[in-house]
Amino acid sequence: MRSSSPKLNFFIKTPVPTATAAAGVESFKSQLSMFSKAEFILDTNLGSPKANTECSKIKNKMIENKIVNKIKNVIFFNLIIKTPFNNKNKLLCLCAQGGVLTFFEIIKAILMGIVEGITEWLPISSTGHMILVEQVVKFNASEEFMSMFRVVIQLGAILAVVVLFWNKLWPFGLRQGKVISKPSVWNLWFKVVAATLPVLVISPLDDWMEEHFYNYITVAAMLILYGVLFLVVENRRTTPRVTRLEQISYRDALLIGVWQCLAIIPGTSRSGATIVGGLLLGLSRACVAEFTFYLAIPVMAGASLLKVVKFAVSGVSITGTEIAVLLVGCVVAFVVSLAAIRFLMDYVKRHDFKFFGIYRIVLGAIVLAVAAITALA
Repeated sequence: MRSSSPKLNFFIKTPVPTATAAAGVESFKSQLSMFSKAEFILDTNLGSPKANTECSKIKNKMIENKIVNKIKNVIFFNLIIKTPFNNKNKLLCLCAQGGVLTFFEIIKAILMGIVEGITEWLPISSTGHMILVEQVVKFNASEEFMSMFRVVIQLGAILAVVVLFWNKLWPFGLRQGKVISKPSVWNLWFKVVAATLPVLVISPLDDWMEEHFYNYITVAAMLILYGVLFLVVENRRTTPRVTRLEQISYRDALLIGVWQCLAIIPGTSRSGATIVGGLLLGLSRACVAEFTFYLAIPVMAGASLLKVVKFAVSGVSITGTEIAVLLVGCVVAFVVSLAAIRFLMDYVKRHDFKFFGIYRIVLGAIVLAVAAITALA
């Protein structure tokens, strides 16, 4: 029995007609389906033979309705008898807190969307923040869904880039009523593709890296390491040789793509790795920040698609609540990303990245502290 499995409390009220109780069981099917990983426990030792019999009837009815159709897809039941059974009170009315639970799941999705929208674009590691938030915000969802959610929520952030930079990204235009092609935009996309190639090579390792290195120590180490790198790079900063996107060579793009591969290590930050790499190659802060946004489109869209496919073939069902959580998280991430991208583009025109380096070091120390507290607890 897994102690981490979600629990749902049912309160038994009597007297209730048999038909009402049966309808109550049926009406909660959709709410119960959100509890995808648990074991079935139904206390039939309630001090009354009739109570025990009626509880068994409820259990059998739920199995018949396929609410609990597999060992892994069943529910914890905590039943409380408030009045004794008699001949008039044959069945129990199940009053679930499903609606309230769904509301709180949406609130959690909003919080995660805010964190994703801010941390995806700032070089401070979305994973580092997620691992802290997930210690406080725990979803009533399967681990398979959460693994997909952490990645697919990035689609909202990607859409923000497309909306903000549409004119720079769309390779077609109109001139005197005719559709024309924009060579400069095509050239930019070819460089984005070149920078994406190294990621394609290492992408098969993504799940393995997440399984073995998605932990406090790795995340904290990468936060601190890249925080130090930001400080070192900025202290040795010279006049940039590349100040406009069209000046980025294919060699620059490919090397930035290699730096982007380092983001496969949890806690690194995709934007953090590419920005450090771009600064070392001589790109200006504004130029490398904008190029980093564009690199996210194919990389994050591809990663999201891959996660969705893996989730689909895994055979794990998705509930209505989980769909709502995913949609809300994406929408919030989109809205927050609009503000975060504007902020970063404006910030780098007047400041360096030292603040983010210091922030990463402090956050890494906090992650280590949380790890220590968790271990002692």
